[in-house]
Amino acid sequence: MNVLLIEDERKLSEALTHILKQEKYVVDAVYDGESGYEYGLSDRYDVIILDVMLPKLNGFEVLKRLREEKVTTPVLVLTARSDVSDRVKGLDMGADDYLAKPFSTPELLARIRALLRRKTNVLNENVRTFGDLEYNVSAYELRCRDKKVKVMLKESELLIYLLERPSFVVTKDELIIKLWGYDSDAEYNNIEVYVSFLRRKLEYLASSVKIVTVRGVGYKLEA
Repeated sequence: MNVLLIEDERKLSEALTHILKQEKYVVDAVYDGESGYEYGLSDRYDVIILDVMLPKLNGFEVLKRLREEKVTTPVLVLTARSDVSDRVKGLDMGADDYLAKPFSTPELLARIRALLRRKTNVLNENVRTFGDLEYNVSAYELRCRDKKVKVMLKESELLIYLLERPSFVVTKDELIIKLWGYDSDAEYNNIEVYVSFLRRKLEYLASSVKIVTVRGVGYKLEA
């Protein structure tokens, strides 16, 4: 699971990053609102932990902009403020939960797990369907009528990203960030390789679903 931590207090950020990594989360930590907003737009995170008092853009503004851009990633707002009006403001602007500092590690982890469960219920994490395809995420199994085939990890990540955005064009840059992260040296040909693998599997299944290349931009699914 990928977590974006937006917290400007370096010691607290480092401590939270350490705790989350011990719990097997993959963590990207940034220290100001502008960076947090840019990272949040990538849609590669399962949960965003967002402090309110941030330089450049405060947490409420980051949250507001992300929701305006239709980013639906669950957001847990952290703040030193315990005033009810601040909690109400955060929730009204699209936060999914609110935790006032200081907080205990078990409570933080429990709230993250609750947000992940909520996201799982909303997205139906285990099965994705489009056209005549059905993809079982946990089994890495792609099925079309009476035929099925296994997919590998990177193929799975690419396929899920496309299935969650049917008929929308997904750019190659988006895919690189989603599959390998911001700091990766991956290039467009890495994406092309996995697209090629998936196309062969769709052909084997005799599916009506195609991965269509949008020249100079990226890919989309069509049925």
